[in-house]
Amino acid sequence: MICKNIVRGALASLFLFISLSFQPTVAQKETAGKSTSSKSLAQLQQEFVDLRFGMFIHFNIPTFMDQDWADPEASPSIFNPLKLNCDQWAKAAKSANMSYGCLTTKHHSGFAIWNTKTTDYNVMNSPLKRDVVKEYTDAFRANGLKVMLYYSILDTHHKLRPKQITRKHIETVKAQLTELLTNYGEITALIIDGWDAPWSRISYDDIPFEEVYSLIKSIQPNCLVMDLNAAKYPAEALYYTDIKSYEQGAGQHISKETNRLPALSCLPINGAWFWKTRFPREAVKDPAKMVNDNIIPFNNAYCNFILNVAPNRDGLIDDNAIGALKEIGKLWKNQGPVAKLPSADAPIISSNIAKHQPSTSSWGDDMWIMDFANDDDFSTSWASNPTVKQPWFEVEFDREKPFNTLTIYEQHGSIRKYHIEYFANGTWKNLLSATTAGKFKMHRFDRVWGGKVKIVIDEFSETPSITEVGVYNERR
Repeated sequence: MICKNIVRGALASLFLFISLSFQPTVAQKETAGKSTSSKSLAQLQQEFVDLRFGMFIHFNIPTFMDQDWADPEASPSIFNPLKLNCDQWAKAAKSANMSYGCLTTKHHSGFAIWNTKTTDYNVMNSPLKRDVVKEYTDAFRANGLKVMLYYSILDTHHKLRPKQITRKHIETVKAQLTELLTNYGEITALIIDGWDAPWSRISYDDIPFEEVYSLIKSIQPNCLVMDLNAAKYPAEALYYTDIKSYEQGAGQHISKETNRLPALSCLPINGAWFWKTRFPREAVKDPAKMVNDNIIPFNNAYCNFILNVAPNRDGLIDDNAIGALKEIGKLWKNQGPVAKLPSADAPIISSNIAKHQPSTSSWGDDMWIMDFANDDDFSTSWASNPTVKQPWFEVEFDREKPFNTLTIYEQHGSIRKYHIEYFANGTWKNLLSATTAGKFKMHRFDRVWGGKVKIVIDEFSETPSITEVGVYNERR
């Protein structure tokens, strides 16, 4: 009996230890509670555009270097905002009738302004020694504003650059995003930068998009994932983003007449994103133009407008920017929800297994031959020779592979009717037939296995020209 009691006591102690070891933190409990009331993507997209207008806050180590791109070896000792006041930022946003903020938690040079366990290159090793992300999230919520975070995939300090990426880099990205999504309450959206952009050259295979996207949604299902990739991907579809994002200063402009997707357009109130020593002496952008040329027309085109306001080296917003925000608030009032978004396909998040694979086609026109249709470049296209009556394009894999989604993006939108076949077990099999209009065509279907995929064009209004074909094996 004594032995049994000892065993029972030991088991009870072990059970208690295990139970306590796996008790979630307060933040994890909050997140877990929210996951039970997760919303549909369409609802989240509508709520996002309904926010209408917000504040981008570029504040990081470049603030102290008079640069937008900081030296990746800059010492944390230079990050020393002696009067940091995130409540001032929030009240400035409120004065303009903004509804949310978005802070640069880590920019391209890799300096983290939160209390991270993933790297010593962070704010806790600066003279400030305060968690800026926490102070920002607390202040904005206290002022009734939603909270978003910006995060750069490109990280030059930690050598997360093209041709140098390791599995450790991937795990660091995931660990940092886990911290940001676990320790700071509900995050309305993550704005991600430096990923599959022509200038960063870090692909969605180098840092696997679907893996990261799934992690984010597993922690906070209601957090929108926004990648600033409009420099590469066309306006007609959500490629690797929940929200289509446009950086005006980089020449990315939404069509106010034809846009049908949930969108974001961004612009700095000054002449650059991060604070510069000249900013207090320079005129900021005209408040009336911000209202009449940006907020109002964008809101009417399912587009949210985010205006960057960069704090200075004291950690405060300059007086000229404060004044402009107050003026915007006098000129514009948030009238509540915008028009209902049109229905749209769920975003593409999986790797394109057709990318750079061997391809062939019916007779192509001059130099615009078949490999332009799967070269991962939306500025090139395969063009059929005008005399071909039933053009076709085919891509071949190195072995039979599973796939359940296919996309076609055309240069002109001239293809009217087509069918798709796949080659399996030595035989061509019909997959689907379609009659559609527009440049972008997407098909999701039950998973099949095949070694080749062929698109046969049956009807067209002008000579077909295919910009990119995508084949994906989505997680479902």
